[in-house]
Amino acid sequence: MRFRLSRSRAQALLVVTVFFVVILLDQTIKIWVKTHMCLHQSIHITDWFYILFTENNGMAFGMELFDKIFLTTGRILLAGAVAYYISRCIRRGIKWGLLICLTLIMAGAVGNIVDCLFYGLIFNSPAPPQIASFVPFGQGYSTWFYGHVVDMFYFPLFEWVWPAWMPFCGGEHFIFFSPIFNFADACISSAVIILLLFYPKQFSSLLETNS
Repeated sequence: MRFRLSRSRAQALLVVTVFFVVILLDQTIKIWVKTHMCLHQSIHITDWFYILFTENNGMAFGMELFDKIFLTTGRILLAGAVAYYISRCIRRGIKWGLLICLTLIMAGAVGNIVDCLFYGLIFNSPAPPQIASFVPFGQGYSTWFYGHVVDMFYFPLFEWVWPAWMPFCGGEHFIFFSPIFNFADACISSAVIILLLFYPKQFSSLLETNS
């Protein structure tokens, strides 16, 4: 007798699998970078791709707009809201592609939450050229909610100097793409772009249905 999962069970299994794969990859990359590279050290992969170890207190791509505890709490609320949203959508027969996108957003948020909640408690933070290492829990460089998010992917695709005659930016050096981000950020950004490009109507209808 062949065992077949119902659609809702299969989708729930997919969510759990994608979620833990993203968290595992994200944390593996971050921990390797943090324990093998000193802060601001870079590894040249190609002329347009570097592994550049940075840390930030703020949002994705190194932005810092609000207090740290506000940002961490916001990430937790976002992840919880998306998890609840996914559970309701599965019962309504959500499309598989849309489900994966929502799961990537949730997993990406949780990936950065782990940094904020735990990294300050389990890592020290030596000055370069020293490399960070694990310490006994609670003896790290900070407290709950105030850990630094680890970023490492840097893609300086193009760079140039603006002509001197241009207003505001004349003579300045410009790099595209300059933000430094991590795997969790990439998952969130990719999922949002896919949602906007391929699932705008479905996403809007789901929002209306669950509002």
